[in-house]
Amino acid sequence: MWPAHIVIVGGGTAGWLSAMMLTDLAKRRGHATRVTVIESSKIGVIGVGEGSTAVFRQMLRHFDLDETEFLRETGATIKLGIRHKDWRRVGYTYDGPIDDPHLVAGGAQLDRYAIAAGRPVAEAHLFQHLLDGNKGPYALKDGRPVPVGPFHYAFHFDQALVGQWLRRKARGIALIDDRVTGVELGDDGIRALTLESGQRVDGDFFLDCSGFRRRLISELGPRWISYSDVLPINRALPFWIDLKDGEEITPCTLAWAQKNGWMWGIPTQDRIGAGYVYSDRHISPDEAKREIEAALGHEVEPRGDIRIDAGRMERPWIGNCLAMGLASSFLEPLEATSIHGTVVQLIMFGEWLGTPEGRDRYNTAFARQVDDFRDFVRLHYVTERRDSAFWRDITASHPDFVTDRLALWQKKTPTRDDFPRFPPGLEHLGLAHVQEQLYVPVLDGLGLLNRDAARAEMAADPRARDHARKTHAALVAEYRRAASLALPHRAWLQSLRASS
Repeated sequence: MWPAHIVIVGGGTAGWLSAMMLTDLAKRRGHATRVTVIESSKIGVIGVGEGSTAVFRQMLRHFDLDETEFLRETGATIKLGIRHKDWRRVGYTYDGPIDDPHLVAGGAQLDRYAIAAGRPVAEAHLFQHLLDGNKGPYALKDGRPVPVGPFHYAFHFDQALVGQWLRRKARGIALIDDRVTGVELGDDGIRALTLESGQRVDGDFFLDCSGFRRRLISELGPRWISYSDVLPINRALPFWIDLKDGEEITPCTLAWAQKNGWMWGIPTQDRIGAGYVYSDRHISPDEAKREIEAALGHEVEPRGDIRIDAGRMERPWIGNCLAMGLASSFLEPLEATSIHGTVVQLIMFGEWLGTPEGRDRYNTAFARQVDDFRDFVRLHYVTERRDSAFWRDITASHPDFVTDRLALWQKKTPTRDDFPRFPPGLEHLGLAHVQEQLYVPVLDGLGLLNRDAARAEMAADPRARDHARKTHAALVAEYRRAASLALPHRAWLQSLRASS
């Protein structure tokens, strides 16, 4: 049975997404559930850019929220992929476009053909051609913007602004602007919350969206599973970079490997949210600041000093409390897993809330999801770089879950069958999060795929090889033409502001 009153502590993107999705689901299923968000305007947010996946755009459409308004009012930009600079070796860059051309390929084995032919797998992606020209996903036809392809794109944004926008769009949700000062426990977990104003808030179920503070879940004695033995990054130096007048806005996230970690760059319409995530076992905070300034060629003004304890809760759902977003897990922000993970977790939670085994099913699926994210992030560190103690240490050995898969993919090209369906029992919802379309561009960019294996597979099926060759050629030609017609990213975004 669904709870009568769900209380969410913490707003921001995770909190308001939770409130909107749970309110919507309760209404569609006929549950008389009310939702309250407790968010304090006194608690600031560092906010230096966040990247989403295409699932966020699908969420906007589900709630019938106007995408043009979203882009205009939040200063968000389009994300077509991730640009990996200097990861394989210094001076080498590869992109990971997030569209999936196999959706329109009629069964053609595009990746296998590209690998066998010695061509970049990203070549058959529309988004790669748009990235090459810093183009947006629209062209003008009869004076009106039209999509240049069928694929969902993602966004870059300032998460504080997006949280505020979602709050303005939320309907049927109570808001209390206050701070939690006390947590009253009961037999099933949490009974009530005491606020700074003295108000007492009862609830039947509580969501902890308070980020690293973990204000609620910490009261229930959770166990944290650390990834520090697998992921090398444990510190972050966030900052902003101003966009120059007339500077084009790249429609991709930048992940730029440095000597002791890597820098993220997430463009919004007015500036670039950036940060140097690094290992303080190899470099001090002052040295990290000097290193990134030398790479950028100018000084930066840090907006904080974030200590990263990569890992996850063993059980984010304890009693009648669920930790969501950064309260439940945290990884270095290499593949935009945070918001995507939150949306998928909310869908799973909604499916299993009120069922006898819902809590155990959720905790098991959550662990699988975040562990998969960890594995994918760690794959990026299988590199040729040996130019610093950091890279020599991280490449000296790799976990079995990485080396075993790499050994498998030396014998065959990666396919969807290599990735078990997810979430278990909800495969029909299409929530799979790490599939071959994410892995293959990274494996290809790092030089970890076996051309001979792909050629043997293609040779074993001449008909499939011919179909793949023709389809590949047709898509590349079509996408080059589409990209030539697409509007420059910045010009398209400015046209949205002009139309307001």
